[in-house]
Amino acid sequence: MSTQVTIGATNRKVLEGGCLWGKVHFKLTDQFNHFHLCHCQQCQKLTGSAFAANIFTAPENIVWLAGDEGVSYYKHPSRGLSKVFCSDCGSALPFVNKIGKALIVSAGSLFDKVEHVPEANFLLV
Repeated sequence: MSTQVTIGATNRKVLEGGCLWGKVHFKLTDQFNHFHLCHCQQCQKLTGSAFAANIFTAPENIVWLAGDEGVSYYKHPSRGLSKVFCSDCGSALPFVNKIGKALIVSAGSLFDKVEHVPEANFLLV
């Protein structure tokens, strides 16, 4: 599903992603700042897994193609934790962090293979 797009003088791959059922669909450019695996208890609870695989990019690096009206948000009232997911199937979806500085993309929400490797592995308890 990926294509090449020219942004300025740089060719960037366009990646697509969405929910498991295909109701929610988005695209973004392969212009990532960080790719982290986090094993903290908060990420374990949010994902229901041993860790979260999160890719960080600019907040404006997303175009919602379909289903953005079917997106649900959970924001913890006193902590910096958020979760955005499909209202129908529960799949994790990209969201802008609480301070508005980064779009956080769950690596599993992408249909295309991410060519970046995780640069950090947080083992916080």
